[in-house]
Amino acid sequence: MHALVERLYPLCRSITGDGVRGTLDIVGESIPLEVTEVPTGTEVLDWTIPREWNIRDAYIKDATGRRVVDFAESNLHVLGYSTPISATMSLAELRPHLHTLPDQPDLTPYRTSYYSETWGFCLPENTLRALPEGQYEVRIDSTLAPGHLTYGEHVIPGQVTDEVLISCHVCHPSLANDNLAGIAVATALAQRIENPWYTYRFLFAPGTIGAVTWLALNRERVGRVKHGVVLACAGDRGALTYKRSRRGDAEIDRVFQYVLSGREHTIVDFTPYGYDERQYGSPGFNLGVGSLTRTPYAGYPEYHTSADNPDFVSPEAMADTLETLWDAVGILERNRKYHNTSPYGEPQLGKRGLYGSLGGRSDTQQIQMAMLWVLNLSDGSHSLLDIAERSTLPFTVVADAAQALHSAGLVKE
Repeated sequence: MHALVERLYPLCRSITGDGVRGTLDIVGESIPLEVTEVPTGTEVLDWTIPREWNIRDAYIKDATGRRVVDFAESNLHVLGYSTPISATMSLAELRPHLHTLPDQPDLTPYRTSYYSETWGFCLPENTLRALPEGQYEVRIDSTLAPGHLTYGEHVIPGQVTDEVLISCHVCHPSLANDNLAGIAVATALAQRIENPWYTYRFLFAPGTIGAVTWLALNRERVGRVKHGVVLACAGDRGALTYKRSRRGDAEIDRVFQYVLSGREHTIVDFTPYGYDERQYGSPGFNLGVGSLTRTPYAGYPEYHTSADNPDFVSPEAMADTLETLWDAVGILERNRKYHNTSPYGEPQLGKRGLYGSLGGRSDTQQIQMAMLWVLNLSDGSHSLLDIAERSTLPFTVVADAAQALHSAGLVKE
């Protein structure tokens, strides 16, 4: 996963353009992607696909011809979606187009201007302070032209058409945690899932406009999304944070609350600000989609700065995020509701070979107790997760007990 972050890091991504395509090409080497191109001018819900932006070079040169700001050194140095310019101007004329972080004077900020045409450069405050008065050559070799918005999907067919959506954004340039780590973890999770019960849809799309576009073009399919998670900031060393869906009590919310209970974590309520959970949770769709991060957006000083580089993300943190997702998938896959087919009195387990039938397992006593809980609460209204929470038994033990009872004909889905 960390190697994938390092490989993707140099690409200049935005909400459209060749950087997104290049990112999807690289991800597509690990998992097959169906790539969709949506033309400029297409109406998507209340939005319109903008013109496509691409950039080849950009710099500010001083009077000696030295590049004091150079896009070739970091693609963060250019304001995203900058219009082309080639001019010579004074430092006073240039200053309104320069963006810095006075409180973090050694870092370059990440700034964009997607929907308001302008141009600009981003640089460390200390670099700006060192610039002498004089004339500067300014050049941004970019294009804003009719083109496409691009997103990619990886679908793993399940036994049912109900879907689990894993969504991550692919629009940020050289920012490793936000969100190359999310892309890498999603890719690794997709590689793990085989022969699932649910259909799993992995969506790699530009933030906001990408999710809006996918929702607009897939309205007939949206109803199949039963569970989902937006994955971002998946690689920093902070503890995991889960943000509940708009519903607040969706099954995915309860699953992550259960999975995270044994880990250092924070759970926060939904707010209509953040990543694309706010698009999936808009009132017309109201999907059961939460958000999983480590330290949330804007919660760490490296956020949206040049300090969010591959050294900032940890292989161990990404592995922990992946295992958390994997545990959540495991519960989603097995969480069912059952009916007890012999609800009058306790059925005799021994004559069915169930009492003590799993000898040799370290959790034999647990699984026998789990069978009693499953039989008692299988009235069609309690899920296996309900039973695990009420009994305080591990979910896997409860699910194994239900499987044994189902095989013996004592419960049915």
